[in-house]
Amino acid sequence: MTRILTAADVAALLTIDDCIAAVETAFRDFGEGRIAPPQTLGVHAKHGTFHVKAAAADIFAAKINANFPDNPRQHGLPTIQGLIVVMDVERGTPLGILDSTLITTLRTAAATAVAAKHLARNDSRTMTIIGCGIQGRAHTEALLRVRTIAKVFAYDADPAAAARFTNEMSQRLGIEVVISDSIEIAVAQSDIVITCTPARSPILGIEHRHDGLFIGAVGADNPEKNELAPALLAQSRVVPDILDQAAVMGDLHHAIAAGVMTRDDIHGELADIVCDRVPGRRDNDEVFIFDSTGTALQDVATASIALTRAVERGAGVEIKFTQSHSA
Repeated sequence: MTRILTAADVAALLTIDDCIAAVETAFRDFGEGRIAPPQTLGVHAKHGTFHVKAAAADIFAAKINANFPDNPRQHGLPTIQGLIVVMDVERGTPLGILDSTLITTLRTAAATAVAAKHLARNDSRTMTIIGCGIQGRAHTEALLRVRTIAKVFAYDADPAAAARFTNEMSQRLGIEVVISDSIEIAVAQSDIVITCTPARSPILGIEHRHDGLFIGAVGADNPEKNELAPALLAQSRVVPDILDQAAVMGDLHHAIAAGVMTRDDIHGELADIVCDRVPGRRDNDEVFIFDSTGTALQDVATASIALTRAVERGAGVEIKFTQSHSA
């Protein structure tokens, strides 16, 4: 039987804490060779893009996500919509079809939290969120799990979005969340900066760099997107989620194209850091950039939790897709 889980089902089954733990384990397993390299495919459409990401661990999961940035404004729909198909790795049996929207949100924020756990200063207290949408909210909550953040600066190209974010997150988290109308001023006062935008030209440059900063660059999930200037990456320690992806679609891709970095110039992949193969932060002056492009490692880890809990709790709907076949 194949279990169908809607967005509401998934929301009742997963927490950000679950996802942070699962994602860190997935990167450790990948780094230690227990998971094969994940695969990805991108297809452009007129008003957006489709991404297919797949990996196999204790289960196989393939995610098909549509990324249509104009959806919220034009159609009242999420920017990202999609499905995750989960299959058994012993027999190839389809086990589940899950809504991918919340899983994508949580697993993305979870990976940044794992990176910050290893790369942000231990005494980090202030954070700037650039891009006050769904990912900005999830990242704020996730980062508070790994660092004691006391103040968050919120910046968005849409002031109304920043205002909504500020009101909601200050009430939900019980910390100081303030609107900033200046990226420069906010970043200068922050230990951690998270960029969650669809920008196609840099919003952070070398002028924003200061000692001890950790930047989580989340928005560049295709070759056209670009949040960080190449010079900023070249003067920082860059840690991509997976090098093969970041070198062709992340902010690292633009630094390589500009000729200021090569693949060999990265500090290490996130898996290297988690496995202690490459050191994380060694002093309070280092500047680290986590280049997040989003991997199927994260999808398979979080989908596995959701599906296991669904079976335990009887959540979702079961459908028989395949018929028994006698030899």
